[in-house]
Amino acid sequence: MTTDTKRVNVGEFSNKGFLLDLDRAERAEFYKLLEEAPWEGKTASGHWQVRDLCGHMIDVTEGYLERFALARAGKDFPAPLGLPIMASKLDEGATRFRSLSKAEAIARLKTASDKMFDIFDALDEKSWSGEIVPHTFMGPLPAYFYAAFQLLDYSIHSWDAKAGLGRDEPLSDAAAVTLIPFMLIVIQYTVDAQHAADLKTRFGIEITGPGGGSWCVDVDGTSVAYAEGPTEGCATVFTFSPSEFALSTYQRMRGGAVAGDPAIAERVRNLLFKI
Repeated sequence: MTTDTKRVNVGEFSNKGFLLDLDRAERAEFYKLLEEAPWEGKTASGHWQVRDLCGHMIDVTEGYLERFALARAGKDFPAPLGLPIMASKLDEGATRFRSLSKAEAIARLKTASDKMFDIFDALDEKSWSGEIVPHTFMGPLPAYFYAAFQLLDYSIHSWDAKAGLGRDEPLSDAAAVTLIPFMLIVIQYTVDAQHAADLKTRFGIEITGPGGGSWCVDVDGTSVAYAEGPTEGCATVFTFSPSEFALSTYQRMRGGAVAGDPAIAERVRNLLFKI
């Protein structure tokens, strides 16, 4: 499937409005699903129930608020925890809210989210990419990254809830295309050392539609680098729609058509740890 959506560089302040409008649209869809889906219903996010998706968004949003507050107060931060431990810590954060009722949990999320968007709305041209806020797992990041992470969370976890309801729907075109650069970062920094042992290869990624493109990815053990350009000479080439690329990178599906060495393709598909 191709889309008519072109890719937008949301790191540029001129595209702040585009990203925040998209965030709000995906957030509204998530809120709608929280009301519609069974509160203890299954999702496509492992063992998480719908209530845990809500709990996860409370956890990360309140965490972002704390981080912005600490950064703006000039406080010292502990060293980042690193991405390998992220999944287990986020699981703890999501499930600790199970004692809340549905109404209490949704209200708490909305309160935190409104405060978060007040911060996003107030970011000016200098602070959009120039204000640095240390992330719990990744370390110092520009402020706009947190708005992008909200897009990732609301869009992916809305998909999780829909899948739990038996709805086979792609991510919205705008969300999937906007997330492409961030998914490439995920690929670069979430390589599983055990699965990458002795692997040295170059594989290609081709994403369809005007917002897509092509990239060559060089893997040498846990060292990964990518560059946009033709995929000729790659041992294996994956072709995705934007939605398939995001959902495959986040290990929600094994999407994409494969051309080339099937053994290398299988190793690449199993290269990343979950976050």
